[in-house]
Amino acid sequence: MARLEGKRAIITGAGSGIGRASAIAFAAEGARILVVDRDEAAAAETAARIGEQAVALAADAGCEDQVRGMVAAAVDRWGGLDILYANAGVGGGLVPFLEQSVELWQETLRVNLIGPFLAIKHAAPHMVAAGRGAIVCTASVAGLRANAAGSPYSASKAGVISLVQTAANALHGTGVRVNAICPGLIETGMTRPMFEAARARGSEGRIGQVNPTLRAGAPEEIAAMALFLASDEASYVTGQAIAVDGGLSSTLPFKRQYP
Repeated sequence: MARLEGKRAIITGAGSGIGRASAIAFAAEGARILVVDRDEAAAAETAARIGEQAVALAADAGCEDQVRGMVAAAVDRWGGLDILYANAGVGGGLVPFLEQSVELWQETLRVNLIGPFLAIKHAAPHMVAAGRGAIVCTASVAGLRANAAGSPYSASKAGVISLVQTAANALHGTGVRVNAICPGLIETGMTRPMFEAARARGSEGRIGQVNPTLRAGAPEEIAAMALFLASDEASYVTGQAIAVDGGLSSTLPFKRQYP
């Protein structure tokens, strides 16, 4: 039996990268997906790849009216909601710390942190009423340690880690689980310029060299963890932020002893 057979899901940021890979993986396991992205064409492309199990919707994950609308759209279409994957995010750029503006911080936090909060706020009541549900949020290893990304992004993802902990406890006893994934270095639309620059320099083989796995990850590897957390296999997992990072967050800087 498919792991998500009969489940109804929303995935934000599903127009590309981790969100698209997750939508495809969830659908392959039987879920019906509301594919949400602020890029209408990208959302439609993901839905088209999946077929009749998916419906596309353009929405801004950091706008409460639009988040409320996307949850209502899923519930109206399928009669309920079992899974929410709050994956949408922005990078925030690499502006030097002392040159960062309040506006940069506000926009990064609006999408990356307030967005998941809004998704939980509006999705959870439907799950609580049903007595069960799974909520997954995309955090980052940048929320665990410094120097993995710019400071607005890192702070926003640290906030996501705290959000899933507090939300899981706010929803204790309801049957609704809330967890986060902390991806490491993954090639997505957000990180692609770095990968392309390394290829142009001929240094692609050095990408991910500080990880024990000696490589970057793929969106499908994050999707696999999202699928697990969304499924009943993770029925005893809540309030956790799980790193999928090739071991990066397990280490401190060191000199490798073995080739």
